[in-house]
Amino acid sequence: MLMRGVINKRGRALLFDIDGTLADTDALHLQAFNAVFGPYGHVFDRARAARELLGRSNLSISAQFLPDQPPDRRAAVMAQKEEVFRSLAAGAVQPLPGLMALLDRAGAAAIPVVAVTNAPRANAELILHGLGLMDRFRAVVIGDELPHGKPHPLPYLEGLRAIDAVPERSVAFEDSRAGIAAATAAGIATVGMRTNLGHDELIAAGAALTAAAFDDADVLDLVMARLGGRL
Repeated sequence: MLMRGVINKRGRALLFDIDGTLADTDALHLQAFNAVFGPYGHVFDRARAARELLGRSNLSISAQFLPDQPPDRRAAVMAQKEEVFRSLAAGAVQPLPGLMALLDRAGAAAIPVVAVTNAPRANAELILHGLGLMDRFRAVVIGDELPHGKPHPLPYLEGLRAIDAVPERSVAFEDSRAGIAAATAAGIATVGMRTNLGHDELIAAGAALTAAAFDDADVLDLVMARLGGRL
């Protein structure tokens, strides 16, 4: 976990997943999965990837789709997939609409922001650096570096702990079922970003509301209601 010192007397926070939330990288992940998993008989379209891959840890994905492979081979295959993804994503990531404006408003209001992801650290840092956001985040929590990744709440609980935030004064942003499950189990109101799943699917997973962009009026209303005061 990357952490920077912070005093958070009001216990507020915005917590963000990375893939599919800060940037719509899931098409690149899909391309990488198909390139590496194709020889093992697995081919994914975007709908299947949203159901079976996105938001999950590499450990759980490899256990499901490479059950006949020994653990070291599973790890090697997943490492290859991530290398392919990084080669595709380098210089190719763009922020979702409204993200930069929301982060600017959070910074002006002294609201700390945290990244919480199941992605490997190398992927997370590539995307954050590519978006020019590395210095904006007070902590980067990596699910695979903890005893439990998403959908377990531990990554989000660690994100709150890192900046002395409380769930009732925080908002999370997620695009996957596993991520929404993790954030809501930690007691955090969660916005489902409609990069891959539709409104009904995100609400069924536990999202408080859904949005296509961070500057949606409902998003700002929820943030202000949960964090208190103006943003």
